[in-house]
Amino acid sequence: MTETIKTKIIQFLEESRKKSFSMEEIAEGLGLQKSTDFKNLVQTVAAMEREGSVIFNKKGKVKLPMKRVFVEGTFRANERGFGFVTLDEEEDDIYIPKEATGYAMDGDTVAVDIVHVADPFSDRGAEGKVVEIKQRAISQLVGEFTLFDEKEIEESDLYGVVQPKDKKLSELKVFIGAQGIRPVDGSIVIVEISHYPEKGYSKSLEGLITKVVGHKNDPGMDILSIVVANGIPTKFEEETLAAADAVPDTIDPADFPERRDLRDQQIVTIDGADAKDLDDAVTVKALPDGSFYLGVHIADVSYYVTENSALDKEAFDRGTSVYLTDRVIPMIPQRLSNGICSLNPNVPRLTMSCEMWINQEGIVTDYNIFQSIIQTSARMTYQAVNQIIEDNDPETTKKYAELVPMFHDMAALHHVLEAMRIKRGAVSFEDREAKVLVDGEGHPQEIVLRERGVGERLIESFMLAANETVARHFNRKHLPFIYRIHEEPKEEKMRRFFDFASALGIVVKQTNGSISPKQLQKVVEDVADKPEAMVVNTMLLRSMQQAKYSEENVGHYGLAAEDYTHFTSPIRRYPDLIVHRLIRSYSEDVSEANQNKWAEILPDIAMHSSQMERRAVDAEREVDALKKAEYMADKVGEEFDGIISSVVKFGLFIELPNTIEGLIHINNLKQDYFHYLENHLALVGERTGLTFKIGQKVRIKVVKADPETREIDFELVAAEEVEKLQAPKANKRSNHQKNEANRRGKKQRNPEKNQGKRFEQSGKGKPKKAGKVKKKKPFYKGIKKK
Repeated sequence: MTETIKTKIIQFLEESRKKSFSMEEIAEGLGLQKSTDFKNLVQTVAAMEREGSVIFNKKGKVKLPMKRVFVEGTFRANERGFGFVTLDEEEDDIYIPKEATGYAMDGDTVAVDIVHVADPFSDRGAEGKVVEIKQRAISQLVGEFTLFDEKEIEESDLYGVVQPKDKKLSELKVFIGAQGIRPVDGSIVIVEISHYPEKGYSKSLEGLITKVVGHKNDPGMDILSIVVANGIPTKFEEETLAAADAVPDTIDPADFPERRDLRDQQIVTIDGADAKDLDDAVTVKALPDGSFYLGVHIADVSYYVTENSALDKEAFDRGTSVYLTDRVIPMIPQRLSNGICSLNPNVPRLTMSCEMWINQEGIVTDYNIFQSIIQTSARMTYQAVNQIIEDNDPETTKKYAELVPMFHDMAALHHVLEAMRIKRGAVSFEDREAKVLVDGEGHPQEIVLRERGVGERLIESFMLAANETVARHFNRKHLPFIYRIHEEPKEEKMRRFFDFASALGIVVKQTNGSISPKQLQKVVEDVADKPEAMVVNTMLLRSMQQAKYSEENVGHYGLAAEDYTHFTSPIRRYPDLIVHRLIRSYSEDVSEANQNKWAEILPDIAMHSSQMERRAVDAEREVDALKKAEYMADKVGEEFDGIISSVVKFGLFIELPNTIEGLIHINNLKQDYFHYLENHLALVGERTGLTFKIGQKVRIKVVKADPETREIDFELVAAEEVEKLQAPKANKRSNHQKNEANRRGKKQRNPEKNQGKRFEQSGKGKPKKAGKVKKKKPFYKGIKKK
């Protein structure tokens, strides 16, 4: 009865034009004028006032409270308890104090009440309070299981506890309900979360084990844990494997009369020695007028992976192949990727071809895009091509004598294309890549730098030319298409880079408030031979936006290209497969209906592909960090030369020649009390003026290397002398205050390289359940039971 009256009162107040009403007016409006009805009305309104659903104004009239407007965004946690909520990439984040996080976890979608608006005059951002968790970012996690003894299980109704493998969740403990799977101690498991952090249990979760991945002592389990934690599937579905098995191992060219037969051409693949999926092949001819003919032939994966098939659905879900230290997790089954789709030598293969005629300025003057059949003449390696072109190695040159003239033509065309890209302003980064070599058990043995010779560079040039040509073709035809885009850097990040560059004496001229790729290219060229070149490249890379896939063509800033797509790797990237499918689709049907179909589905494909690419990169970086920490674990106490690669408030990041990076925490710089000068990206001693800045050479000692946390810590032994910077004038403060100031950067890893670092928070709010979980006794009831 009371609930019915309450509903009628709220409906009456919402639908009325007036803002406030006396009790008599409400009674009259609802027909509740009898004494008993009126008494119930008064009691109900009183109860509604207590709960806040109505209020009384100064004249004693009833009205609805003003609705508070909450904003919605993504919560990003900080290890020290507070966090930030991102509403929009173009807007400043909202600061959330430690006591106002509402038990939100990193990545959660939350509703926020703005407590203090931003003050642009004092440079103070907005502050808010999480009032509701709209959607949890994670519903399952991976971790190591510790089994309780039988007495604990009986008393707590819990099997044990799981320690998450994700270092961003390392402060959390996940209690496992005594239902379903009961693994052995030390198992690596997948947990479905049923209870989230709540009052009194801010660092606790509860869940059920849904799968045992393996045991922590199993070979390769460290990498597999990262793979599973990132949601990357490790096995193909049975239906997908069955579809792959149904594909023939060979083709008969006579079955494809509609395709251009290029088997008489001299076409080769050029890849790394350990490559198994050969998806691109090339041919080059120098023409009498000084121009070139370039043929780029790509495995026609889309012929076998047809739209909406089991193979297609799983390829879409995966989005990309994932390349890890000791394994590859392919996008399509290896029976296809290493078999009929691989352009192995001396066997016919179906391809999608882009042939181009390129003048002496590197401009494509004519082209054809078509379905074809090829038969490669040789399976070349980068090493062999480099031996022929760069070293003129007699043995290799003799072995491939028939192909040698073409390789020299390839080198000549590459230099023409490279000069063209430089002329138009493409930014070329010489980013050092390292490969961790492991033994049969997965233990790192050596870290080697990958060297890029002419062989690697010319293939890159040819693939770039084909990607641009295909994108330009479809852009000019105004057909729905998927592009690889790289947007212009954001002004704020560029401004920080300019400040950094000027601190190194590098002057960057700006026009109209923006900067062109050509200007950034000059910065890279100006520092190419200087010691700080590597650091400048790194800082510039971090200032750029991430490339992604999009149905909207906004160009590729880094390549200074108006049109760009990914056409050349359909075995390992889903967008490339889609580009091939679009080529075939439009060659058969350019009707409005077909265009509308693609226009509708391409945005989702582009967004999902970008997300899966990000997932793969995250997993690859985590594995890389794990193996590098493991490699350094037995080198604690040893000294190495390095260079300061990053300076932050809480210390110095040092990079060694083999690309391994470690932290010297500010607390371990005993020489002085150090100030962080953001404009100079330097730490400066208050008394001594001792200066540490990016690019400075140092000698360090390894003091810690932890594969579990993937953290490496160094100690400073010696540093190259550099020009001292002026520290801010010292304020009078106690030693305690100085110590607290030095602790402001409580140990965390490089924020630039690990954006979105996640840590558990505490605050106020009710626990949220994950989906439709059967209601059961919360984990904390079991813990307290003794």
